[in-house]
Amino acid sequence: MSVQQQEENIDMENLANQLVQLKENIILIFAFNSTGKTRLSMAFKDVTKENNGGSHVGVYYNAYSEDLFYWDNDIENNEADMRLRIQESSLNQYHASLDEKNLREKLSPYKPKYEFKFKFLDDDTAKGIESVQFFMKPEKPDEVTPNIKISRGEENIFIWCFFLGLFDVPGFTGKYASHFFIDDPVSSLDDQNIFVTASSLLNLIDTYFADRKIIITTHHVGFFSILSDWLKKGEKASSYKKQLKFFILKQNDKELQLLNHDDDVFLYHLELMKTLNEAIRRDELYAYHFAILRQILENIGSFLGVGRFSYVLEQIGLTDSDEIARIINTLSHKNVFRYEAKALVPDNEKLLKDIYERLQRKYNFELHEGEL
Repeated sequence: MSVQQQEENIDMENLANQLVQLKENIILIFAFNSTGKTRLSMAFKDVTKENNGGSHVGVYYNAYSEDLFYWDNDIENNEADMRLRIQESSLNQYHASLDEKNLREKLSPYKPKYEFKFKFLDDDTAKGIESVQFFMKPEKPDEVTPNIKISRGEENIFIWCFFLGLFDVPGFTGKYASHFFIDDPVSSLDDQNIFVTASSLLNLIDTYFADRKIIITTHHVGFFSILSDWLKKGEKASSYKKQLKFFILKQNDKELQLLNHDDDVFLYHLELMKTLNEAIRRDELYAYHFAILRQILENIGSFLGVGRFSYVLEQIGLTDSDEIARIINTLSHKNVFRYEAKALVPDNEKLLKDIYERLQRKYNFELHEGEL
């Protein structure tokens, strides 16, 4: 092992210990690309295991979780028995309690276009699930449709919902699960599904935060933005207030650090502005972009020392700022973009673009690549 690798391992162990020692139970970390989100989750696993006398104590969702699933394309038989196989692991003991109806409910907000069925090892549910087959949804009752291979994004969504279903199995989240460490559950997802995933995580947090630590890492600034906004200012924000901690994982002078998110609040808004700028450029504005806009306005308001974001709307020349603030609050609600159509109606799209352009004219932000 090189000296650099040894130093990186020490850094990761130190960061993991920092997280262990935090008194807060809800920890959200924005991690820069290639800074080691997954390595941090594994370092945390090692530290907590050592602190517990060598016994595993947490529940993890990360790249290793996704690796448990792999495709068998059944090429020899023209894909007649194509399926997504699941490697045998310690999770098998919980498969029998994984309710298919519950899993379909987890999938429902993502609007899947397929059906699925489990095949159990040796047809014995107690031994766990051997594989999953997917089928196009039939148009008519009793219609038999051929099995299909779902897309990479659909696969990631299915695996995430599979684990969400396991979280509802009592043994899976029993006395040994003192913490959940969820590492970037939004890889390979489009923007709409990224924010549906944020909604599912908020439900998970609400269920378990009172008695266990929940750590979530992500590279996606919009996902980080929305989830942090709901936790700090959503309907149940008062319940979470004393349990929240936000960080940015950053490398400074070759040393990895967990920086308090509030320390970088005004720099952070530049990344959000870039997110909106790109969505406008690509003509792909959706309801959830209003939640990002609200965070930008709040960050600027905080920088100016004002507690309401309608003040910023006034500063950029909008006379009906209170009414516009009400619209932004309504469209920022998680149920709007979870259940409604993706595309904005023309009036709302025009409003969002107008506010963005006014902000840019007023403050002249330099949106260079790699701001964070």
